[in-house]
Amino acid sequence: MTAMILAGDVGGTRARFALFDAAGKREKYMDVLSSQGSTEFETVLGKFLRAAKKELGNKPEIVAASFGIAGPVVAQRVKTTNLPWVIDAREVGRALRIPQVTLLNDLVAVGLGALVSKKLGVVHLGKPEKTGGNVAVIAAGTGLGEAAFVWDGKDHVPCATEGSHVDFAPRTPVEIELLNKLQVEFGHVSYERIASGSTIHVLYDFFVRDRRTAETNANTTYVAKAKDPNVAVVELATSGKSAAAMDAIDLWSSVYGAEAGNLALKCLASSGVYVCGGASARLAQVLAKGLPKRRRVYEGVSPFVDAFLDKGRMRRVLEKVPVAVCLEPLAGLYGAAAHAAKKSRE
Repeated sequence: MTAMILAGDVGGTRARFALFDAAGKREKYMDVLSSQGSTEFETVLGKFLRAAKKELGNKPEIVAASFGIAGPVVAQRVKTTNLPWVIDAREVGRALRIPQVTLLNDLVAVGLGALVSKKLGVVHLGKPEKTGGNVAVIAAGTGLGEAAFVWDGKDHVPCATEGSHVDFAPRTPVEIELLNKLQVEFGHVSYERIASGSTIHVLYDFFVRDRRTAETNANTTYVAKAKDPNVAVVELATSGKSAAAMDAIDLWSSVYGAEAGNLALKCLASSGVYVCGGASARLAQVLAKGLPKRRRVYEGVSPFVDAFLDKGRMRRVLEKVPVAVCLEPLAGLYGAAAHAAKKSRE
C-alpha cells in the first residue's frame, strides 16, 4: 500500500476531500460531495473513501488526516455550525485506523492555503506580506468565517475564532433599519446573518419588500425561482438590471468590509488581510472597485474598501494594510493537506 495524506474542507453546503502523496503535494484523488442531507460526518467521508478505493484500485494507507470544519473546534471535537454533525477526531481516527487525525477550524485551513497561494486579486494597497506581521483571514461562504495568524518571528501561528458571531454594529440609517428588521426575526443579529454568501438574497428582499425599492416582476420572479437566489441577485446587480440587487450588493459589500476592518484591528494585521470564500472570489472586482454601473458615484473607493478604512482615528493604521482576495477555490483543501503532511512528519 502507498502512504497517503487525507485532507478535507467541510462547509455547510459542500465537503471537499482529497488524497495526496505523503508530502501533501501531489493530488491522487479528489471529490466534492454534498454535506447536506447526511446525519453524520463519517457517512460522507466513508462515501468518499469507497469511491477513492475503487478509483485507485486499492485501499490507501492513510498516515495522517486533517479536516477543515466550519465550527468551533475545542479539544479536537466540534459541533458544526450549519450542519447537525458532532465530529470527534479520536473517533474518526479509530473508525478509519488513521494514526493522526486533526480537526481544524475551516478558516485556519483556508488561511494556511491562502498564505501560500499565488492566485490573489488585490483589493486594497497590494498583496499581504508573507512574513513580519500578523495576518487576518475572513471568508464569506455558507456562513462567515474569521481567523488570525500571529507572527511569532519565524512562522504564522493560526488562531481560530468564531468572530463572525459577534453583534452586528450598524453604521448607517439603512443598516439600523436592517438590524431592527432582523432582530424581530432572529433576536440576536451577528455579522454572519448579513455578510455571508448565503444571505445576499435576504438583503435583496429587504430592499424590495421593506424599503420599497422599485423592481420588476420579472426580476423578483427570476430570484424567487433561481436554484441559488444569491447567485441570481449577484447576476442582476453586476449586469445593472436591478436597482434593488445593486443596493443589496452595495450593502453586503459595505458590511463585509466593515467587519474585515474590525478583524484587522483586533488582530493588528499589519501584514495584511486575505478575503476568501466562493462569494468573495465571485465578487472580487466588486470588492475592489464596486459595481460597474455605480463606479462613478463611489468616488474611486468601493463600498468594501470605504467601510474597511472607516475606523476613525485608526484609519491611518488600516490605510497601510494590504487586502487581497484569494482566488484559489481549493485553498482550504490545500491548507489541510499541508497541515496533515506536517503532522505526519512530527
